[in-house]
Order: sequence, then C-alpha cells, then structure tokens
Amino acid sequence: MLTSFTDLLDEHARRQDPPGALGAFTCYDLEVATAVLEAAAGRDRGVVLLISREAFAAPGGEQLLVAVRAAAERSAARACIQLDHVSDLDLIDGAFELGAGAVMADGSKLPFEENVELVRRAQSSAERFGGAVEAELGHVAGGEDVAVATMAEGLTDPADAVRFTELTGVALLAVSIGNVHGKYVGEPQLEFELLGRLEQALEVPLSLHGASGLPDADVQRAVGLGVRKINANTELREAYLAATRSALPAAEEGLRVMDLHAAQTAAVRQLVAEKIGVFTEGSK
Repeated sequence: MLTSFTDLLDEHARRQDPPGALGAFTCYDLEVATAVLEAAAGRDRGVVLLISREAFAAPGGEQLLVAVRAAAERSAARACIQLDHVSDLDLIDGAFELGAGAVMADGSKLPFEENVELVRRAQSSAERFGGAVEAELGHVAGGEDVAVATMAEGLTDPADAVRFTELTGVALLAVSIGNVHGKYVGEPQLEFELLGRLEQALEVPLSLHGASGLPDADVQRAVGLGVRKINANTELREAYLAATRSALPAAEEGLRVMDLHAAQTAAVRQLVAEKIGVFTEGSK
C-alpha cells in the first residue's frame, strides 16, 4: 500500500529502542520492484522504491514510475516511490505529478547556496503534491547506475549541515562519511565519529547511501549512531544479473521468459529480505 515518506521515516524514529533504518532499493523494472515489495511484506516492514534519475529520464521512464506505483498500491507492504539523485526541476515536478511520494534533490556537487536554492525549489514542488524531499550535503562519490570502484570524498561538515537543514526544511539529509556509490576501493572506512557528531547536531534524520559492499557490522553501527534510511542498489543489480546468467540457458529451451523473470525476482527478493533484516533487526 502506498504510504507517505514521512510516515515511513516515523516508523524508524530517532533514538528508538532498538534502532532501525528504512530500506530503500533501486528498481529498474517490475521484476525488481515486485521482489522488493514481496521481501518487505514478508518482513512486515515499510520500504522505499527508488527510481533512478537515468531510468526516469530515459524513454519509458514515466511508464516505469507509474507501473512501480501501481505495484506498490496493490502490495501488502507499506511503500513509497522516490525519484533518486535528481537536480532537474522538470523531472522533479514530473515525478510528483505521476505519484512519487518523495524526491532526492541532489545539489551536492553545487556550491552551498546553489544547493540550498535547488532544494528549496524542490520543496515548493513537494508541497504542491503532498510529497517530501531528501537532500545531500557533502558529496557521496560514485554513480548510482554504473558500479565502478570509487574513493570517498567531500565529507559532510556538521556546522554546514545545521545551517543547510534550517534553510531548506528537508525531511531527510544524506550524509557523506566515507560511503560511496558503486564499489569501494579497498576496505570501506566510515567516519563513525563524524556520524555521531552529525546526529547530535541535527534535528532531521540521516540517510546513508552506498550501503552495497559495507560489512553488516558497519551498517548496524551506523544505524545505532542515527542513520534512519539506507539506500542499496549495486548488490541488487549483482543479484539480478547473476540470476539472469544462471537461469538463461534453461529459459532459452522453450523460450520460457516467465521462468527467467521468476529467477530474477527470487534472487532479488532473498537479498532484499536479508538487507531489511540487517537494517531493522540486526540480523539477516
């Protein structure tokens, strides 16, 4: 069932005992969206279905968002659609018009004041449609759609973050604490002391992008230090493509496309269920 972004965040309120984080998973097709929703329903947890900027801007992107929204409406899982990492205000307006409940207005590569202005304009759009805005301060390196090895950069400054959230009124702030999108160069080194200072300084909840490749213990420590939403993408694509390679030879005998889809869905569903367990229960 469709649920507002803020209601899902409220299910993981700050300083709850035990702490937990809302899982957000990137969906490039209905097989992945179905898998995410089934895993969330099985765990009885809310979930965010992310649509990447590249997927939404591509031909058929609007239909993808509408289809994923329809799947969420019919699911037993509490779910919200979020357009992820976008700085194009036309795309932001379009996503809200088609039923997205949130956008991640990403001005993290811009100067501070320009980032504030982008997020404020996104907030105006969100208010018209009853949606919510997540933003990013500091820059989480790497790409959301192509997994390459990346080093961390642009850590979030707590004083800047306080000013930024006061100026923008965002519902959620993505922070850079050594996390990256895609694949990590070497062993990930998260700045937990910085995360603790950010959590203490800010009134808004925090999100962690680039969870794929992080040890479960690091993810759970971040949750314990105030992270309330976690994005995962790369590991889902790895599971989806591995299932495709494994199931394709048998599917080609008789051209059984539905068997291929079932294998893709099952692989992603298992992974998402494990991730939700780590994010919310401290176990797989």
